[in-house]
Amino acid sequence: MRTVLVTGLGGAGRTTVAAATALAAARSGKRALFLSAEPGDIFNAPVTGRLDEPAEVTDGLWAARIEPGADFRAEFLALQERSAGALDLLGARPLEDEELTELPGGEQFALLRALTVAARGDWDVIVVDMPPLRETVALLALPEQLRRYLRRLLPVERQAARALRPMLAQLAGVPMPAQWLYATADRWDTELAGVQTVIESGSTSLRVVAEPGPVATDTLRTARAGLALHGLDVDTLVPNRILPKDSADTWLSTLSAQQEKYLREWHEEWGPRTPLGEIRHLGRDPRGLDDLGALLGDGGLAVEPDRDSGQRRDDPWRVEFPGTADDGEGLLYVWHLPLPGAVKEDVSLVRRGDELLVTVGPFRRIVPLHSVLRRCTVSGAGLKDGELRVRFTPDPELWPRTR
Repeated sequence: MRTVLVTGLGGAGRTTVAAATALAAARSGKRALFLSAEPGDIFNAPVTGRLDEPAEVTDGLWAARIEPGADFRAEFLALQERSAGALDLLGARPLEDEELTELPGGEQFALLRALTVAARGDWDVIVVDMPPLRETVALLALPEQLRRYLRRLLPVERQAARALRPMLAQLAGVPMPAQWLYATADRWDTELAGVQTVIESGSTSLRVVAEPGPVATDTLRTARAGLALHGLDVDTLVPNRILPKDSADTWLSTLSAQQEKYLREWHEEWGPRTPLGEIRHLGRDPRGLDDLGALLGDGGLAVEPDRDSGQRRDDPWRVEFPGTADDGEGLLYVWHLPLPGAVKEDVSLVRRGDELLVTVGPFRRIVPLHSVLRRCTVSGAGLKDGELRVRFTPDPELWPRTR
């Protein structure tokens, strides 16, 4: 099964491209599901929010619009029911369905849950209309971050002693953490692990939509480094709303020439690893299957059938040993972190115990060190040709001694 997450710059037409991508998959003979939390209906068809009964739009294509409010109420009430015992002890008054209103961020969480549920279905292709690019990067990195928080706040080795808690409470004379707290943590970790598995699967990729121009170019350059930082695979960069060339209209020809200039830059920066699937401007806002079909003429939105289904992507952050530093230092370990598009001024590193905190512009990730690097000290780092190289020198105090 292939999963395509479509994101892009605000107003660039990511919902249209996501819908057209799903339609392209259906027309190639696949069973395709389109998921969106947007209130509009680009297909001009009734769309249900229930994943078990999606609306059939056309042959091979189904669609479901996620309802964040209903999803939030269902999740909150389920959590409240599971925690009923603890809430009774606190004298809390349970909330009713009618009292609950969606909190900010509910749409993003609802999309992740819907994606996980849909991934267990009988689909060949799932296309998800994601939030704008920067929000999507943060959202897709969230499961890994939350699981890290859970491990720090409720370590597994402490959970293993939960059977002794009643006895320990009597001996200490103070209450111990309730069983439901650890059960809830286990449940959250399992759910987050399911989302993370889908995101990191070799059959899942991002499709980024942007309208060629100076602002989009700068934003994409920064976002590209953020995508690489979190190991997110971009299968296609989609320049949208490409204007006709050689127009007799001076105003239109000037805009077209500007688009061509930035398209050439995008081909140089993103290619050949990431293809560009250009979509021409229809002269109107696309609406309905006929307009979406007209966008498929160049084949730039095709879904590749030969991706490694279900397998976790290889970690591109390799460790080299022996590595020779540019300043003539002796043998050491070099950790290679590909960050295409990153500039030196926007990159920072902080070593915290057995983890490395890497910041690239507005993006940040905390990465656990390889076991061999935990016994080393950071001796330097440098950014060259879109790759961050961190040098590690073995620490004699931590390295095993040989006789």
